Amino acid sequence: MSTVQHDVDERTNLISSNKFELLLFRLGESGLHGRSELFGINVFKVREIVAMPIITTVAGALPHNLGVVNLRGQIIPVIDLPSVVGCTPKTGLNIMLVTEFARSTQGFAVESVEEIVRLEWSQVLSAEASTAGGMVTSIARLDGDAEDTRLAQVLDVEQILRQMTPRDTKDVDSETIGAKLIIKPGSVILAADDSAVARGLIGQALDAIGAHYIMTKTGKEAWDKLQSMHVAAQAEGKTIRDKVAMVLTDLEMPEMDGFTLTRNIKQDERFKDLPVVIHSSLSGSTNEEHVKSVGADAYVAKFVAEELATTIRKVVGN
Repeated sequence: MSTVQHDVDERTNLISSNKFELLLFRLGESGLHGRSELFGINVFKVREIVAMPIITTVAGALPHNLGVVNLRGQIIPVIDLPSVVGCTPKTGLNIMLVTEFARSTQGFAVESVEEIVRLEWSQVLSAEASTAGGMVTSIARLDGDAEDTRLAQVLDVEQILRQMTPRDTKDVDSETIGAKLIIKPGSVILAADDSAVARGLIGQALDAIGAHYIMTKTGKEAWDKLQSMHVAAQAEGKTIRDKVAMVLTDLEMPEMDGFTLTRNIKQDERFKDLPVVIHSSLSGSTNEEHVKSVGADAYVAKFVAEELATTIRKVVGN
């Protein structure tokens, strides 16, 4: 396991080149064909990797929740990831991935950890149209375009956590989200997020503040849409600011990540004045510094509708 504990500083240099590192692990045999497939999670989400500690079972726990562990004084819930995705580990739940994600810390029990691979986001393709259940956002081609490339399924951790820890309160409450957004008539917010559950939540928040929006699934799709809207604006004798009030983007997305999308916008004379807000589950001061380095106007961690709305109103108002 020590071979996969990389120094975070080295990974942060990847954001300038549309690259990232994927931690590969196995969950056991699937019920469909009996093979043990590769799964992946962005290394930025992984705080540490430990041998499975003693788990304390919690009375009345939800399905797939193994209980809690005490890790250096912090009580962490542990999710049985193989059971969530329908796999059966043959050697047991041997490893715990401790992740920091969407303002929370949790452990994911897995069978084994394989390696860390460095990939370009162009090697990662959206899987939403080809997978059921919404647990996989994308498929990573580990060996590039080779015909026999290994494939890894990148899990939608947002969807999994949403299933494991349902909220007691509304995700979006029109009574607490605040004032309606005032933007130029005819303009929209261009949003990008590869997670279906995240797009749904973002859409609810934007509806609640009265903002019209266009939703895309990848950074590349958002970038292509922005360019086509620029052409349409020119044909009408308008500017892109007449069409787009701001861009709201996730960080982790197949084909093109949010860092690259933001950098493309801010380095392009046509778009550099467009406000960009990064809305990501990759919380923490390190990622906030990266956000500043690519020129984003604001950063807000997922998902608190009131904070998102406040940030949007502030950025668009400025």
